[in-house]
Amino acid sequence: MQSKILGLCFVVLFFSCKEEAKDKAIAEREIQQYTIEQFMDNEAIGGGSFSADNSNLLISSNRSGIYNVYTIPVKGGEMTAITKSDSTSIFAESYFPNDNRMLLSADGNGNEIDHLFVRDLDGNIKDITPEKEAKSGFYGWSKDDQYLYFGSNKRDPRYFDIYKMSIADFSSEMIYQNNDGLDFEGMSNDESHFALSKSINTNDSDLFLYNVSTKEMTKINENQSANSAQDFSNDNSTFYYTTDDGGEFSYLVSYNLGTKKKEKAQERSWDIMGSGFTSEGKYMVMYVNEDGKNAIEVLDSNTMTPIDLPDFGDKSITSVGFSDDEKWMRMYVGGSNTPSDLYTYNFETKEQHKLTNVLNKEINADDLVTAKVIRYPSFDGTVIPAIYYLPKQASEANKVPAIVWVHGGPGGQTRQGFNSLIQYMVNHGYAVLAVNNRGSSGYGKTFFQMDDLNHGEKDLQDCVEGKNWLASQAEIDGDKIGILGGSYGGYMTMAALTYAPEEFDVGVNLFGVTNWIRTLKSIPPYWESQRKSLYLELGDPYSADSVRLKRISPLFHTDKVTKPLIVLQGSQDPRVLQVESDEIVAGVRKNGVPVEYVLFEDEGHGFVKKENQIESYRRILKFLDTYLKKETAPTDGTTTESIEIKSETE
Repeated sequence: MQSKILGLCFVVLFFSCKEEAKDKAIAEREIQQYTIEQFMDNEAIGGGSFSADNSNLLISSNRSGIYNVYTIPVKGGEMTAITKSDSTSIFAESYFPNDNRMLLSADGNGNEIDHLFVRDLDGNIKDITPEKEAKSGFYGWSKDDQYLYFGSNKRDPRYFDIYKMSIADFSSEMIYQNNDGLDFEGMSNDESHFALSKSINTNDSDLFLYNVSTKEMTKINENQSANSAQDFSNDNSTFYYTTDDGGEFSYLVSYNLGTKKKEKAQERSWDIMGSGFTSEGKYMVMYVNEDGKNAIEVLDSNTMTPIDLPDFGDKSITSVGFSDDEKWMRMYVGGSNTPSDLYTYNFETKEQHKLTNVLNKEINADDLVTAKVIRYPSFDGTVIPAIYYLPKQASEANKVPAIVWVHGGPGGQTRQGFNSLIQYMVNHGYAVLAVNNRGSSGYGKTFFQMDDLNHGEKDLQDCVEGKNWLASQAEIDGDKIGILGGSYGGYMTMAALTYAPEEFDVGVNLFGVTNWIRTLKSIPPYWESQRKSLYLELGDPYSADSVRLKRISPLFHTDKVTKPLIVLQGSQDPRVLQVESDEIVAGVRKNGVPVEYVLFEDEGHGFVKKENQIESYRRILKFLDTYLKKETAPTDGTTTESIEIKSETE
């Protein structure tokens, strides 16, 4: 026994020494720094619909600079461009069930008014939802493969009705008129039942089953809770949904349509984010949000036991999809230090094929940083989860500046996936702490609700405590810590510079809310089903809540901003209007504070064109180098003249 223990200790010591030696070798060699062009030469791939004969996958890729649609052989080979747009991004939805026609979607340069398009067998592309101001979304194919389902707000801009469209002549009929602000969540294969939800607040919703023949609407949940439809069994007898009723995290429940009996079907230690059956019901796929990372299980539907999936070592499977005959599975595989590649797997032959190599071959993966999950106590003892990226060149002798990264939302979550901007900043010597402040999803409903009606207060203090945690690390220069965020994270950036003006040294605001009263009053009409929920969480701008909303809106307190700021905005943004950024820039400039403003005329809420991403990320790094690292000084010693980018070509 003693010899076995000694042998085991030797093995552990051996591998520990090997890892230490590897880490030391990486630390001792010079870490190569890459340009933003090199980072953005990584390719982003999405989707993966199998053709009817399983020969090809239909995918979206930004290799051209914006998203276009491509096909790629299931066993690997060259990608074939299907669309060649140079302005608006176009995305793959699905191959048609029985032929090589393709369903595509696109909006108007980020305005979020999505339309559905069909590419026919001759290569012609037709808009099949042409109503100019109406937004449409693909809901799926009928079981007999003769129809597609979609939602559209063409009848009433506030609500999405359900339509059934013939794939023979593209004529359509409304099969459910939505007069009550319900959200479509699924349909049984025989079209006998629709799953619909009604938002109560940003976490909780009521879930209903609508019987098409009897017109009966049955409420499924008994208590106020987070409920989300997942799927119907292939034989139409059972409805599956997730709920956090009686617990902190969402679990999977089965509901028998005949007996009305409910049973807990699956439960994990984290939220089950999604679940669904493959086309013939052989497998159930389940997504678990495991500490900010996808954990995917494929279950045998008969036994509800996991099947073995391919092993990718230190990388993980982030998404899967199946062919209609259930013989093929496509997988996205990646990690925090590498973008996800597309693979296929054949269940009969057990063959596995890697279809893409999306990481730029000029980049050495060993130069990139793997995220580490950390936790720190906030001011009141609440434990805050965060994802930490420490540059490989950082040490106690070589302290580096740092950035507190705040996600969007409210209610979003920073997850352990590849992010080009984060890796770009880390590669150039900035540590990044991506905080999941109170109010973030993924850590239980109590944590999620902790920022309701106190945004810009306790959640901001969580970010400040993240800064304090960074400052306590031996490798971090505690006098050089900034804050960065987009959308709600952009609001948090401005809140930090306004309400805690001495805590952070610089701020980076990407399309952030700065006037809550205006933003909440200008919600797009198609958000009507969520409007009351947002008002419950954030405040009703038409009520006495407006007093508090004005108090927490940075626009009305710009005189307090004393630290350098860069603001980036898309002029087509329907969520955070351009005027938000225009006015915050003008207000802060009155203080004589260095402010830079980057405006893209052809972007919406978030930048999707590579050319604009490159320009925005380059400007962010240059700003940080100037005002956080302080490698260069402003020409006049106090302010810099910003360059506003009115379009890609100007």
